[in-house]
Amino acid sequence: MNPTPTSPELDTAWARLRTVIDPEIGLNLVDLGLVYSVELKEGALDVAITLTTRGCPMHDMIVEGCRRALEGIPGVRESNIHVVWDPPWNPEMMSAEAKRQLGR
Repeated sequence: MNPTPTSPELDTAWARLRTVIDPEIGLNLVDLGLVYSVELKEGALDVAITLTTRGCPMHDMIVEGCRRALEGIPGVRESNIHVVWDPPWNPEMMSAEAKRQLGR
């Protein structure tokens, strides 16, 4: 999904989520297309992510990585990370750069 930041808080959130690396693939979650949305409502970030597969053994590590990356953003009092499965992730959701890095 393409991020469409509309505020300094959202710009910062998307930038920080780019620092969260999928430990099995070695690329950031945004370029992998695993971050579906980031919304700010009354000081709370609601972030919808997915994983490449259900039952991913890195589930907790990735969710915690997102939480840590989003800590301390001015104007944000909490971050809620939601793992969703709809739409199902597929490799076509990756950025052109991620596809290039993975030889696609």
